[in-house]
Amino acid sequence: MKKFSLPKDGGLIEAGLPYGIMHTYENIPVHIFEDEEVASERLAEEIVSAINANNGVYRLGLTTGSSPVALYRALVRRHEVGEVSFKDVEIYSIDEYYPALPDNYSRNRRLDSELIAHIDVKPENVFIPKLSEAKDSAEVSAFCAEFDAKARGLDLLVMGMGEKGQIGFNESGASELSRTRTVLLTYASRKRESKNFSGKIDATPDKAIAMGISTMLSAKKIHLIAWGEDKADVVKRVAEGKADHSCPASFLQKHENISFYVDENSASLITRNVAPWLVGPCEWTPKFIRKAVVWLCEQVHKPILKLTQGDYLANGLGELLEQHGPYDQINIKVFNDLQHTISGWPGGKPDADDSTRPVPSSPFPKRVVIFSPHPDDDVISMGGTFIRLAEQGHDVHVAYETSGNVAVHDDVVLQHMDAARELGFGDRFDEVKEIIASKKPGQPEPRALLNLKGAIRRSEAKSAVRSFGLNDETNCHFLNLPFYETGGIKKGQRTQADIDIIIDLLQQVKPHQIYLAGDLADPHGTHRVCTEAVLEALNQLKDEDWLRDCHVWLYRGAWMEWDLGKVDMAVPLSPDEVIKKRHAIYRHLSQKDIVPFPGEDPREFWQRAEERTQNTARLYDELGMAEYQAIEVFVKLF
Repeated sequence: MKKFSLPKDGGLIEAGLPYGIMHTYENIPVHIFEDEEVASERLAEEIVSAINANNGVYRLGLTTGSSPVALYRALVRRHEVGEVSFKDVEIYSIDEYYPALPDNYSRNRRLDSELIAHIDVKPENVFIPKLSEAKDSAEVSAFCAEFDAKARGLDLLVMGMGEKGQIGFNESGASELSRTRTVLLTYASRKRESKNFSGKIDATPDKAIAMGISTMLSAKKIHLIAWGEDKADVVKRVAEGKADHSCPASFLQKHENISFYVDENSASLITRNVAPWLVGPCEWTPKFIRKAVVWLCEQVHKPILKLTQGDYLANGLGELLEQHGPYDQINIKVFNDLQHTISGWPGGKPDADDSTRPVPSSPFPKRVVIFSPHPDDDVISMGGTFIRLAEQGHDVHVAYETSGNVAVHDDVVLQHMDAARELGFGDRFDEVKEIIASKKPGQPEPRALLNLKGAIRRSEAKSAVRSFGLNDETNCHFLNLPFYETGGIKKGQRTQADIDIIIDLLQQVKPHQIYLAGDLADPHGTHRVCTEAVLEALNQLKDEDWLRDCHVWLYRGAWMEWDLGKVDMAVPLSPDEVIKKRHAIYRHLSQKDIVPFPGEDPREFWQRAEERTQNTARLYDELGMAEYQAIEVFVKLF
């Protein structure tokens, strides 16, 4: 099934653009692909060609983590059809916990299960910096030195990196002269890794053996890989910033034969995407012109209608003036274009002139389905718009795609069981406490416990939508998509069973509007899987008559927000509506204060949501629009 990405709308004309000009701003050349599958196929093709052309042993270094999984699968497919043999290949891993843990906890478990188990590489040709038992310092140092000597001069090293530029367990402050060594894991590293240990940081290893940066730099060729919006900041920093100790991956800029393989989402902040007019000729569509003008306003700190011809010329936008000028006409067109995105009627205003409104006035009321990947994404990401749609009389349905059960802390379950006991509804506190005690790190949670956690999330979701008048019996739908129900952080593959559940709901409601999560920086990938499942369901329903009058809107807000150059509808919120939205988020009590896997952002979800929507309102204000308390923004997919 195809990976979701937004359709292109204008941008750099790359055909015929010389290589040097294309990568003008890049210290590491960035090769952008549609998604990680396409990029991994291309990289696998290169690796297979190099192995087949090599005389003697080909020495391949591979990163740990989840980034190379698509590459492993692409290599396995090529091996299975006879395109390549790994009998003369040596494989080197870059790190492992110290002392090494059982296979299901190993840093190299994906390398073993996704690649090595399926190819004909000789066991003696697999090199992992693995010591199963603690050794004295001299023995550990000797082991590291021996591994380092073997790992120098690799033919190719494929490297992923963390959101802060970590490579392997080389964290902020690591030296570019470092060699393979033992390292103490920082609290931040252990917090990231704790997701593989039931969220328990005290069960997470505190030491590892890591290949050094100088060892990495000794490879003949290096490919860095990065996928997803959550890597966009670090891709820009590593590819275009200066090398410094706070971002270890940036030291790889010094390699003479290195390149970046990235998908469109992780490349979204590099210069040739943010300001491609600085790189070469562009295709100037209306939305792309708006993107350029909004960018220009940010550069010169002026509202749209105060931009001058000099501002355009001094900031690389001469081509825009030549093709679409004069500048004052561009200013007016973009101002009106952006102004027309603002609407207090997300379902359309009845009996109104809708020629410049983002949503048609009829039919009214509309049938609406809001798809929420987790049981709180609806109110976090578009709670104000949700409230508007309900209060303005539309038939609004919310579909909670997953149970969200793994995001409920055990203590919250015990609190609910204690409340039931105190209220006289039965005493099962000790029984549940025993179930919790039976949990084993790295194993799926007991189903009885997951059922309790799912029930807690459902009760919170129903309470939230009741707070603004929605009927939780008829208009709340808990889909419990099967892909999510693994009992752990790692989820299963999306299948037709998931899609069929969505199809049934869509056929039942036959909506005029669908709202989907476009927030693809979700650290666990659930948003992407859910969105792609809905899009596949819509594809399978493409011949249905009701779909001709149905439009799909994408929201964000849980992790990132839409760039104003992409926005099709902006729903302003008053101070009172912001408070209503906050109170709806508050109903999700299990997600307040204690969240097992919150990522790097310490703020509660209501704080993230308010700050993002208030920042969007500030940006509209700075561009010369009316000043609002907050604004939720949407992109129209079709």
